[in-house]
Amino acid sequence: MQELAHFGRESAMPALLKALVRDGAVIVDGLLERGAVDAIAREANPFLARSTPSQEDFGGTQTVRSGALVARLPACRPVVQHPLVIALARKLLGPWCERFHLNVSQLIQILPGESPQPLHRDRLVWGRHLPREIEPQLNTLWALTDFRSDNGATRVIPGSQRGDWQCEPDEAACVQAVMSAGSVLIYTGSVTHGGGANRSPAARLGMNFTYSLAWLRQEENQFLSCPPELARTLAPELQELLGYTTGGFALGYWTKPSLRDRPGFDLQDPEEALGRPKRSEGFGSIEQVSGGDRF
Repeated sequence: MQELAHFGRESAMPALLKALVRDGAVIVDGLLERGAVDAIAREANPFLARSTPSQEDFGGTQTVRSGALVARLPACRPVVQHPLVIALARKLLGPWCERFHLNVSQLIQILPGESPQPLHRDRLVWGRHLPREIEPQLNTLWALTDFRSDNGATRVIPGSQRGDWQCEPDEAACVQAVMSAGSVLIYTGSVTHGGGANRSPAARLGMNFTYSLAWLRQEENQFLSCPPELARTLAPELQELLGYTTGGFALGYWTKPSLRDRPGFDLQDPEEALGRPKRSEGFGSIEQVSGGDRF
């Protein structure tokens, strides 16, 4: 059975990208320091404590989810912008967009007694009409506790993004993303995967950040999860990753609705809502690739 490839934090980008394209998922071990993991968990605990599990099988009747992480958890903001993940997103999504945005921010806590999540492809949130050759998203699941085979480590079918999408997923082909706290599972929107069963006495906690082509609607409405009055307190790079910039030449412009607003050109860039000018190249721009390295 094919296992997921594991990499270290200093691994070369070409090797990471090759394995991600081949298998649809990779694990980078120990990418977050223990102190960062603990700080995020401390900020997350109050929100998890007041959240309840889903009421349906797909979300998990013993799985707690909590979103709006950029607004709620300051300690997670550097993780959203982790250079390795952003570089991979530029490489993987670059052929299909001028810019990418944060799509989902979510804590996922699998409680004891949870059954396996149905296997699925995340890209189907946009329906089945998106051409298969377009990869719409890059996903990350950060381990805030150890992910073990008995506590709900995510199941993945390596290479399933290349297989027959009309067939039912083969449970026997699943491998689990077993990894220590601070490690991250990086996977595409096209690979088949699902949460694992938790047969242990303790909860498994992960932090899910996904990134999508800027011309697709974000699954989590970031403008409501992190409204302008909060977004204007963030760094410009993070504002742009949330979507407070145009997703191309004009995607996402806006107009002030009041007649009392100052006169002038009536179509505004999103940055104006945050009180700053538009930068020539934003954080999620495919043009902004370190070292001139282009996909």
